[in-house]
Amino acid sequence: MKKIIKIILLLALTFLVSTEEIIANEKIKIGLLVPLTGKNSEIGKSIINSTRLAINKINNLSIEIIPKDTQSNPRNTLKEAKELAKLGVKIIIGPVFNENLIYLDELPEVTFLSLTNKRNNYSQNIINAGINATSQLNTIKKFIELNEIKKTILLTPDVNYKKEIKKAISDSKIKIIKNYIYNNDPTELTQQIEKITRYDVRKQNLEDEIVRLEKSNQNNKERLIEKLKKRDTLGGVNFDSIIIADFDESLKSVTTSLLYTDISPKKKYFITLNQWFDKSLLQEASAQPLYFPSINKNNYEYFSEEYFQKFNQYPNQLSFLSFDLIGLVYYLIIQNNSTIDEKIFTKKNLFKGKIGIFEIKNNKINHVLNFYKVENNEFKKIFWFY
Repeated sequence: MKKIIKIILLLALTFLVSTEEIIANEKIKIGLLVPLTGKNSEIGKSIINSTRLAINKINNLSIEIIPKDTQSNPRNTLKEAKELAKLGVKIIIGPVFNENLIYLDELPEVTFLSLTNKRNNYSQNIINAGINATSQLNTIKKFIELNEIKKTILLTPDVNYKKEIKKAISDSKIKIIKNYIYNNDPTELTQQIEKITRYDVRKQNLEDEIVRLEKSNQNNKERLIEKLKKRDTLGGVNFDSIIIADFDESLKSVTTSLLYTDISPKKKYFITLNQWFDKSLLQEASAQPLYFPSINKNNYEYFSEEYFQKFNQYPNQLSFLSFDLIGLVYYLIIQNNSTIDEKIFTKKNLFKGKIGIFEIKNNKINHVLNFYKVENNEFKKIFWFY
C-alpha cells in the first residue's frame, strides 16, 4: 500500500509540473464525441462543461478540445469520428452510449475512451473508461477479505448487464457460493427471494418447534413458546453476506424482500454496487447498514459545487468522469514523451484522478475505488486509498 501511495504522489507531482514539458507550439488535440442535440443533449452539454473546467485546471494553451455531436446515433458517431480523424485527432473521449461504439473499428488509428462502464468492446481501439463491474467487485472482494467473510452469495437481476457481472466474477476472482439470477418484476421477486433464503423451510422449522414444545413436558416451555412466537423463522441460511447487483427502486425491492424473509442487515452483510451516493438510500433505515464501493465522495461533492458555481446547475455523473479523463489523457501523453500513438494505453500506469485511482494496462482501464456504508442517515467511509 505504501508503494502505491508513493507512486500516486509522484504522479500527482508530475501532473502539476508537466506543463513545462510540452512544446508550446504543439497542439494536443483531444476529440469529444457526445450528444449535443436530441433527448440526451443535456448529458453532452454537461460533459463539455466539465472538460472546460479540466482545461482551466491544467492551464496549458496547447490543449485543444474539439467536440462533435453524435446525435446518440452510431452512424452519426462514426461520421463525426472520421471528421475528427481528418483533423489529426488520435484520442477521442466518447461516445457516451455503448450502442454507439459498433462502427468505430473502421478507425483503428484512433483511440476512443468510451464513457460506458461495459466491457464488451467492439474493437481493440475502444477503451471503456466507466466504473466497470470488475473494479467494483475488486473493491468488494477487499472488504470481504478484511472482514473474513466466508460465505457470500450474489444476486443479479435478469437484465442486459448480467453478462458483465458474470465476467467480473471471473476477472476479480471473488469467492462466492452462487450467483442467483432473479426477475426483478415485483410480482415474482419475493417468491424468488423466499426460495434463495429457504424461507418456507425456516418458517416450517419455527412452527414445528412450537408444536414440539407444546407437546413436551419442559418446565419453561411457556416462556420458550412465547419467545418463539415473536420470531418469523427458525434456522440459519448458508451465507454470511449478500451482494445485490442492482440499483434504484429495484435494489430497494430486493432488500425489502430479504427483510420479509427474515434476513436482516444487522446479522448478514448487505452489499451492493456503486450507488453514486443516492440520497434516497438514507431513508431506507430497515435496510441499513448497506455497503458499496464508490468514487471519492469528498472530491465528487467539491466538483459538483465548483461546477454549480460556474454553470448554475449540477453536473451528471459522466461529467465527473470526463473531467478526470482530460487529465488522464494529458498525463499519459507526457509519460509517452509527448507522443500520441497506439502505445499510450498499453503500458502499465497509475493515475490519481478526482474519482479515484485509474489503473491503465493493455488498453484497459480499471478503477481503484473507496468503500462506504449507508447507516444512521449518512454515508460513512469504511476504507480508502487516498
